Amino acid sequence: MVTDQATYNRKKFRNQILIFIVKLAVYLAVVYVNFTQHEWFEKHAIAARIANALSIFLGANLLISIGWIVMISWYLRKNRMQRLTRDNFVLGLNRISSVLNTIFALISIMVAFGVNIADLFVSVSIAAAAFALLSKDYVTNMINGLIIMFSDQLSLGDQVRVGEYRGKVLDITLINVVLQNDDDDIVLIPNSVIFSTMVLNQSKQNIKKLTIEFELDLKYQSSPDELEKELKGVLRPFATNITENSFSLKILEIKKDLVHYKVQFLIPRPDKETERKMRRLLINTILSFSGREVNAEDEPL
Repeated sequence: MVTDQATYNRKKFRNQILIFIVKLAVYLAVVYVNFTQHEWFEKHAIAARIANALSIFLGANLLISIGWIVMISWYLRKNRMQRLTRDNFVLGLNRISSVLNTIFALISIMVAFGVNIADLFVSVSIAAAAFALLSKDYVTNMINGLIIMFSDQLSLGDQVRVGEYRGKVLDITLINVVLQNDDDDIVLIPNSVIFSTMVLNQSKQNIKKLTIEFELDLKYQSSPDELEKELKGVLRPFATNITENSFSLKILEIKKDLVHYKVQFLIPRPDKETERKMRRLLINTILSFSGREVNAEDEPL
């Protein structure tokens, strides 16, 4: 699997280099024609505009590609990485490259249609200011998205909890963070919410906690030690999936008719299927306690 991924990355990199060479060759050809066929272009205004538009777009695209390659090379050397992986920094560079390419593509289209760039710049500046005022939430989301991409606080693949939502970070866009929860549902959380809400990142601890809170009626109540012993017993087949000495059973609150418990332990290697099995086993055991009538002589003091 690792070999296949490495082969795919090398093939993808070679394709990118090939595309870069093709774009460079086309750009040089367009520039050469512009300089050598000046008189012909004076007679054919439409062809001249198209050639200028191509030279602007390809020139900008090549500069963006060179900048991307330089930044990626610096990033690989800095982190002593042998191959390119999909992480926040690469994701951020890709998003910025896409935005810049889109901007220059629009400018090139305007040039091809004969729009004056100076007048366009003034008009766009005024329109951009008005657009920023009318859509400040959208702009804020974009800025927050870039900050998330270039920070190490939230990374692709992290297991996080944002408010009531919990899941794995699948993607970070300029608009939202994409989570996949335990039910394999896709949850989109706006970047502004990430910045204004407390985020619990379990992956940064290199461990994951499995927590279950429950209440038991006092008339079915046995001693906490007996309850803890039985819950540990049912988890014995999963001993290799639980960090040693991390299991704990806490009494959160004693009410009039109920006792509020919390059982918690650490999982060194997150495994969704194993977590589901352990959670279901614990819940079944807890439910079995709810059906046990405690004799008077057995009730805890």
